[in-house]
Amino acid sequence: MTENTAPVAEPTEDGSTAGAAAARRGRLRRIGFAVGRWAAAVAVCAGAATGVAYGLAGMERHDVPGLATEPDGRWEYPRLSLPALPVDVPRPYSDGNYGQLHHADLRRLLLPAPGGATADKELTGGWVPVDRYLAEYEEGERAKLRQALTDHGVRHVAARGWTMPDGTSTRIYLLQFDSTAFTRAYQDWDLSFGGAAGTPLMGAPDLESDPDWVLPDQADTSSYVFREKAPYGAEQTRQAYIVAGDTLGLVVQSRKGTSAPVPFHQTVVLQKQLLG
Repeated sequence: MTENTAPVAEPTEDGSTAGAAAARRGRLRRIGFAVGRWAAAVAVCAGAATGVAYGLAGMERHDVPGLATEPDGRWEYPRLSLPALPVDVPRPYSDGNYGQLHHADLRRLLLPAPGGATADKELTGGWVPVDRYLAEYEEGERAKLRQALTDHGVRHVAARGWTMPDGTSTRIYLLQFDSTAFTRAYQDWDLSFGGAAGTPLMGAPDLESDPDWVLPDQADTSSYVFREKAPYGAEQTRQAYIVAGDTLGLVVQSRKGTSAPVPFHQTVVLQKQLLG
């Protein structure tokens, strides 16, 4: 018999052979590799989840699928700003302007038309004759109102109008008097509005206080908001007065069918802010 020259495995400290130890080390390496792979997978998933969460947090509500907010009907007006005044000339409700007078050009205080609007060819944002303003009221009321404006010394009438793609027509008039007292006199004695709409508009003789108008007045600027009662025929009209010191604003909005309250209220609020 030939002598077996294969090396003999030396026993390890725990009594196992070197081959058994090598096999055990191999199994441990495989287990470590598997654990590492699963750890990496978990890290990737966690990173992806974090990325999704971050992405959702950074998105506007209307960008998130399933969470979109339906448009509420507001119009897109340009950014508003008050016209600059000469040095030492106070704004209507600031210290030193006890008469609440508007020293800015009244035309610069008219609300601009929103995006998508078609401008009214007559009411372009400039001065208009008193009779153009009076055309908003029933014909039998105009002579009385014309005399009242003369008696109260109305200084200017500025106006702007537009029509939106859905057919909603808007007209805004700003009337400036010599003093706050004349503005209030015209309101109380001639137009007679307050809890009621007062002097009737042309084509909309029966208006009621708008139950959806809940916004409070700011500073000394007051608003009186009305809507045409049903049944109102082919179109519905909404009306608002804004009393701001020496200036009176009239906002009229109408549309075939039903006139939406949201864009009307938005228009009144923004015009009120320009006068306040």
